[in-house]
Amino acid sequence: MTRPVIFTISATWDDEASVWSGHCDDIPAAADAPTLDELLERMSAMALDLLPDNHPDVDPASVFLQITALREAEPAAA
Repeated sequence: MTRPVIFTISATWDDEASVWSGHCDDIPAAADAPTLDELLERMSAMALDLLPDNHPDVDPASVFLQITALREAEPAAA
């Protein structure tokens, strides 16, 4: 079995645009999406497209993406 290769996506919530903005410098890729699931889908597609050019020695089947998301805490509704 191939050893997993993990790329970390840094995501932040853009309140004005109501989207998650994410980037991964190691792939390199960046995207925006209204949900974290959609951001992961977009980044995953880009990662597999860009992998041969940026990491030709990495097997696409061994690629895992993790998201680190940052969003301001919202007070609980009363």
